[in-house]
Amino acid sequence: MNTGHFDILIIGAGISGIGIACRVAQRFPGKRMAILERRGAVGGTWDLFRYPGIRSDSDMFSYAYDLKPWLRPEILASGREILGYLDATIEEFGIRDRIVFGQRVESADWDSAGTVWRVTAYDEERQQRRHYTARFLVLSTGYYDHDRGYMPPFPGLDTFRGRVIHPQHWPDDLDYAGKSVVVIGSGATAATVVPAMAGTAGHVTMLQRSPSYYFDVPSTDIVFRILRRILPGRLAARGARSRSHGLQHLLFNACRRWPRLTRRLLLRRVRKQVGPGIDMQHFTPRYAPWDERLCILPEDDLLHALRSGQASIVTDTIESFTPGGIRLASGQELEADIIVSATGFNLKVFGGIRVTLDGTPCSPNELMTYKGVLVEGLPNLAVIFGYINFSWTAKVDIAGEYLCRLFEHMDATGAAVATPRNEDAQCTNESIMSALRSGYVARGADDLPRQGDSGQWRVNHNYRLDRRMLLKDPVDDGVLEMRP
Repeated sequence: MNTGHFDILIIGAGISGIGIACRVAQRFPGKRMAILERRGAVGGTWDLFRYPGIRSDSDMFSYAYDLKPWLRPEILASGREILGYLDATIEEFGIRDRIVFGQRVESADWDSAGTVWRVTAYDEERQQRRHYTARFLVLSTGYYDHDRGYMPPFPGLDTFRGRVIHPQHWPDDLDYAGKSVVVIGSGATAATVVPAMAGTAGHVTMLQRSPSYYFDVPSTDIVFRILRRILPGRLAARGARSRSHGLQHLLFNACRRWPRLTRRLLLRRVRKQVGPGIDMQHFTPRYAPWDERLCILPEDDLLHALRSGQASIVTDTIESFTPGGIRLASGQELEADIIVSATGFNLKVFGGIRVTLDGTPCSPNELMTYKGVLVEGLPNLAVIFGYINFSWTAKVDIAGEYLCRLFEHMDATGAAVATPRNEDAQCTNESIMSALRSGYVARGADDLPRQGDSGQWRVNHNYRLDRRMLLKDPVDDGVLEMRP
């Protein structure tokens, strides 16, 4: 079934796809644009994840789009609030009727003769394949597998009599009131689920193999409240956003430049909150700050739950599941009615879409990204990949602005095709996420696009450098090949 031709086709109506679409719709109202979304609703991650306490792990002043500032004083927002914000953004920029739901994109093939992408999607409602063509293709699919979360091969899992839940697939009917719950994990998801379940559950135990770093933030931004009294809302939000960007940049660079000092400061904050009754071994990671992401805690909620006794923390490895819970390597047994495996996710490159060039398959792990947006040797293709050490959406904003600059240049010069060509840079063994050592990165690193050793082929994960490269440097730089 042929369903039309578009100037720009965006895959994914999550935080990235919506951000790109709004910017393009604002700058190029006459361009034919559509968004293909697999799910039946917008939001991507925020529509998929339904576990207790789901919230942003970046402050909303930097996580919100530059085009649609966050005008509330709350620093972090719940999943429901983020969905509301995205819905309001879609309405404001008039892109709702450009979203086609229930489209599971299977393949995208560049047709050199026709200078178009030929996209095949499976319509899950009509149960038939649909075909689209587009001059420019934007993959806004994120970087993890929406179909299945990562579940380690736990010994004895089938012997457990209770329920085992992965946060990525949280059941609507789960009643944990008064139950004994064990949450396996120490990352952002576990740090969110534990305090959200504590108080309703009989008791929650956080079982971690190794500790993480925690950093607390207040529930509301006092400075923004003050600015709102004397400035228009958008101007106050812009000030809060700039301050947030500066603080994030400072924190990350301090962690990299003075890891021992920042480690001491981070641990000192935790020690103050948990008090003397909890062993600091549970909060003392073996790695340096920002080798893995810091876990953000609103009002230190996790630490307060531990200190109150509504939750407890155990650092150990799992020997086996048992009918009544988990037996640890130390011999200790944790009783559980419910076990939550907050063990991370699996990476999925290009959203699992088969990308081909005139029928020849392309291997993402053999290609470099150009300016962190386009892909080596692939014409008219952008991959939107946010920051791993900063607000995800900050990169979406400047990537979207760069694409608009590219479209303007192509329209002005009559170019139909833009392809990054590498002549000098050497492909390295580093993936585009090599700055992190998290488990999901290690598991999927071999499938990710590579980095080059210099220039536009490096992935900086540096907002200030990227702003200059994407928004100031010439579009036609001798590396990006333009042709009619």
